[in-house]
Amino acid sequence: MSEHAAAITLEGVGKSFGDNRVLTGIDLTIRHGEVTCLLGPSGSGKSTLLRCLAFLEEHTEGIIRIAGEPMGFAPAADGGRKRLPDAAIGRVRRNLGMVFQQFNLWPHMTALGNVAEALRLVRRMDRATAEARALAQLEHVGLAHRAGHYPSELSGGQQQRVAIARALAMEPKIVLFDEPTSSLDPELTGEVLSVMRGLAQEGMTMVVVTHEIGFAAQVGEHIVFLDQGRILLEGRAAEVFQAPRHPRLAQFLQTYVDRGASLVLQE
Repeated sequence: MSEHAAAITLEGVGKSFGDNRVLTGIDLTIRHGEVTCLLGPSGSGKSTLLRCLAFLEEHTEGIIRIAGEPMGFAPAADGGRKRLPDAAIGRVRRNLGMVFQQFNLWPHMTALGNVAEALRLVRRMDRATAEARALAQLEHVGLAHRAGHYPSELSGGQQQRVAIARALAMEPKIVLFDEPTSSLDPELTGEVLSVMRGLAQEGMTMVVVTHEIGFAAQVGEHIVFLDQGRILLEGRAAEVFQAPRHPRLAQFLQTYVDRGASLVLQE
């Protein structure tokens, strides 16, 4: 995949839960090596969109492609869609890593065990190989010295960094982050965002649902603002945040002021 190739494309993607329409007509291209930040008020559909990318939620309309391969549904000859076999979905999903709001660590396993377990179960690695890769990823997020500690012995920020190491250990092409700092206090938020900044500098393709406006302004290369299930505006950070701003975005920014937001709110 070239530097400017599409890592993810969405064409007419929609999602409904019964009569509740959450996403409508989402057309979006995310480039390889790009940090895309999904912003929007609560209930705008951004987390649902992220979950559709990983097929944790089945989109009810449209086509999603990950690294050029359809995720979940492919175009059918009659102009509709056909659901792909689970094996095909699993193959495409291997391109993705995901980091959730909650850390979802196994409490009975150490940090090393949490990172190594998926390598053993999914990649069928032997214990020594899996633990060597797991330790390397814990080193990557600055936690090699805590490898033998259990989640209950780690701070929230450290637990989230273990979760990031677990995602990276599977060697995904793209990492999806669903509000990874929403359950952390400001000090712990900083250490997680620092790891994410490092990944961005390394060229990792990242899609981040966040309310951290400062992070989005400093690190996000592609900003997508959703409102009521639709993309209201998108573009480079300098374009989206420059004054005068779209009235709905301006209202949102006044609501979600974090410690870095002054960088984008100043006139």
